[in-house]
Amino acid sequence: MSPTSETAQGGRRLVIVESPAKAKTIKSYLGPGYVVEASVGHIRDLPNGAAEVPEKYTGEVRRLGVDVEHDFQPIYVVNADKKSQVKKLKDLLKDSDELFLATDEDREGEAIAWHLLEVLKPKVPVHRMVFHEITKDAIRSAVANPRELNQRMVDAQETRRILDRLYGYEVSPVLWKKVMPRLSAGRVQSVATRLVVERERERIAFRSAEYWDLTGTFGTGRAGDASDPSQLVARLTTVDGKRIAQGRDFNSVGQLKSDTLHLDEANARALAAALENTSFSVRSVESKPYRRSPYAPFRTTTMQQEASRKLGFGAKATMQVAQKLYENGFITYMRTDSTTLSDTAVAAARAQVTQLYGSDYLPDKPRTYAGKVKNAQEAHEAIRPSGDRFRTPAETGLTGDQFRLYELIWKRTVASQMKDATGNSVTVKIGGRASDGRDAEFSASGKTITFHGFLKAYVEGADDPNAELDDRERRLPQVNEGDALSADAISVDGHATKPPARYTEASLVKELEEREIGRPSTYASILGTILDRGYVFKKGTALVPSFLSFAVVNLLEKHFGRLVDYDFTAKMEDDLDRIARGEAQAVPWLRRFYFGEGEGSGSAAEAGNGDGDHLGGLKELVTDLGAIDAREVSSFPVGDGIVLRVGRYGPYIERGERDSENHQRADVPEDLAPDELTVEYAEELLAKPSGDFELGTDPHSGNQIVAKDGRYGPYVTEVLPEGTPKTGKNAVKPRTASLFKSMSLDTVTLDDALKLMSLPRVVGADAEGVEITAQNGRYGPYLKKGTDSRSIDSEEQLFTITLEEALEIYSKPKQRGRAAAKPPLKELGEDPVSGKPVVVKDGRFGAYVTDGETNATLRAADSVEDITPERGYELLAEKRAKGPAKKTAKKAAKKAPAKKTAAKKTATAKKTTTAKKTAAKKTTATAKKTAAKKTAASAKGAASEG
Repeated sequence: MSPTSETAQGGRRLVIVESPAKAKTIKSYLGPGYVVEASVGHIRDLPNGAAEVPEKYTGEVRRLGVDVEHDFQPIYVVNADKKSQVKKLKDLLKDSDELFLATDEDREGEAIAWHLLEVLKPKVPVHRMVFHEITKDAIRSAVANPRELNQRMVDAQETRRILDRLYGYEVSPVLWKKVMPRLSAGRVQSVATRLVVERERERIAFRSAEYWDLTGTFGTGRAGDASDPSQLVARLTTVDGKRIAQGRDFNSVGQLKSDTLHLDEANARALAAALENTSFSVRSVESKPYRRSPYAPFRTTTMQQEASRKLGFGAKATMQVAQKLYENGFITYMRTDSTTLSDTAVAAARAQVTQLYGSDYLPDKPRTYAGKVKNAQEAHEAIRPSGDRFRTPAETGLTGDQFRLYELIWKRTVASQMKDATGNSVTVKIGGRASDGRDAEFSASGKTITFHGFLKAYVEGADDPNAELDDRERRLPQVNEGDALSADAISVDGHATKPPARYTEASLVKELEEREIGRPSTYASILGTILDRGYVFKKGTALVPSFLSFAVVNLLEKHFGRLVDYDFTAKMEDDLDRIARGEAQAVPWLRRFYFGEGEGSGSAAEAGNGDGDHLGGLKELVTDLGAIDAREVSSFPVGDGIVLRVGRYGPYIERGERDSENHQRADVPEDLAPDELTVEYAEELLAKPSGDFELGTDPHSGNQIVAKDGRYGPYVTEVLPEGTPKTGKNAVKPRTASLFKSMSLDTVTLDDALKLMSLPRVVGADAEGVEITAQNGRYGPYLKKGTDSRSIDSEEQLFTITLEEALEIYSKPKQRGRAAAKPPLKELGEDPVSGKPVVVKDGRFGAYVTDGETNATLRAADSVEDITPERGYELLAEKRAKGPAKKTAKKAAKKAPAKKTAAKKTATAKKTTTAKKTAAKKTTATAKKTAAKKTAASAKGAASEG
């Protein structure tokens, strides 16, 4: 069947895709006999709450949305915001002769297609239409070669969905009861959080070791040039044949773990002095061939990692940009575990290698890449430019983030079909005998690239900012064994071992994939979840666990150990893949997981602590919570009797028993990295004024006046007498006022507090008797006269401004434009996308970063003081990826009802009114559809595992 206007004349075919953007692109490739409409992600899912469950279901079924007593039958409901879309699809289906389900070719896409079948109940022929790129040829081929729905893929996805529902809905309430309300647990998100927490524990336990070495600058005695330098820099490697200790020779607590010579500063300086007049010579020159093969084309995870390293994108922003590129026909499907390229793609890449770099860079045979991802989900291609001829980045017409990501994908794909880079690596060893008789040997290594091969097109980034990239050359002088060298300088260098680096989004994605935990296509949503939940926050690009995540992971490790065990989670992934291949059945597997039934299954306790069968009884574990001590799982010793506790309103430290005379307590900043909470810093926090800081008694009211450090900063308030009604019509509110910016808790006095609480202050009245008051508001100090407000320069003026000064301010026209721009709080450098300077500014809703075109508000975990340029660029990239806010549809929806005119009794009037109502409905529907577009790209992720 060919999708041409001629063949389509015989009937109408309905094609259902997932996103409106994709529908628009595909429609342009099909003939007039095709109607293309979007489901806008999932149309049906497990209920979000008991209110969505049909009345006939009660008890546990109503709570879970799954009937665990009857083969784990899921209760699916049409999402409230999708009912109108489902009706639209049903109406379109009534007028159609065939139905093509064209959702994505992965498990989730297959499940969406199945849900569409279940809900629409088509009575016409149904075809499953699959493609991995949105090009004219690919879409026409997909229409002409449909397949049947893959029920195994559907079963596998259903099992995942049910498993994740049981995990989340059973374990999350335990966190609510024992740690804090509104927390969540998830099969992959909890394990990802544990990885970040464990890395922070390693950093807390880490003890630095100091070590010293020598660096020598040696001269050949001849003039040098670019190909033959006159000097080389070498590091001391051995003394009397014993290797000098380096950072890798120390363990995490600063102890030497190998038989090496540990130089301290005194020994290093003594050795340097003894080598001052030593004669050095070349002891050996070892040359080896260097060869580097190109990197495989992108998979989902490698694309996320490189976009993080090179473009500063978070995983979520990367997937949002990639989604747009895919839907608009620029790249192939962006959720894939495969590194395979089709014959068409290989031919296109090889053609561009010849065209752009010449035949010398083209290998004789096409390169193939074996997928190294275990149980790769589907036989997709790698992520590559779409079509049988790749468009160069300049030919696409793309701009901004889409251009940059497309260019990255294009370069990687073309480079994958180029020749190896070749060259030579050289190691030169230099020796001499010190004046004290010791033999010292230095070593230098170099690399020269004689043929750049694929490096001409693409060089992979590195997670370590100090790592040397593949295309970096280090040229050494051309020396031979026995050549004499002069020691032009010998420096003594001190070093300290560093704690293990925190995860970044890129390195955490890499770690999850290497441990075979979860699905690569879901990592972006997992990272988004742990950031949104407050389990992790960012400092620059580093992922820092919050104290809250320590409490959550502590509870899960102690009482649900198996559920956050890395091997167990990977084993579950294996089991789910076995179900997908038809090698295992879903219901018996779920029964063992939930009830602990089946051969070899252990008890619930065994499932919790890591013994017994890998599938234990979750239900029993979450039922018996008596062993969980809420205070214990949320308490962590700091030292010297100080304990950190995670309370319902945030972390705090305390020393001594509550209500005892020596009890001390202080709140801990929520954005403090756990490894920065030392005993010394804890002592500082305890020494600061905390809680109620008594200032004295108000001589007029007799009430106690106190200063406090609140959520929105320091403030003063009065303590009302006991028995004062706090609610009802006779309720009395205590006078409260924020401290001025020039004040602090340490220096504020009773007089200051009384003055602050006297605000607003009556300045006087104008000629017409209208009162003018001076007030302090959210956006600073101002004057108010009726409904007319005017800003004043400083908070101190609230007490000093006179009536004459106020009248002069009101005598001038009110500024309608913006006030003079405030100077930037911080300069971050030049944005890699726009090329414009990025600064941090103070805005109406808090600090934000801007390059003059795009503004992005700082997150709760960001601070003006700590924000790095990379973090600023990432926030701007995420904001650009979301695109501009769409207001047109909203206005249209509001204006639509205005079109309705008063009904008239004549037939013509009725017809006119009906037509206008219909137009209004269409406008409203358009508005809903436009609003739905905003979430189409992430609709799948929202229903994925947590």
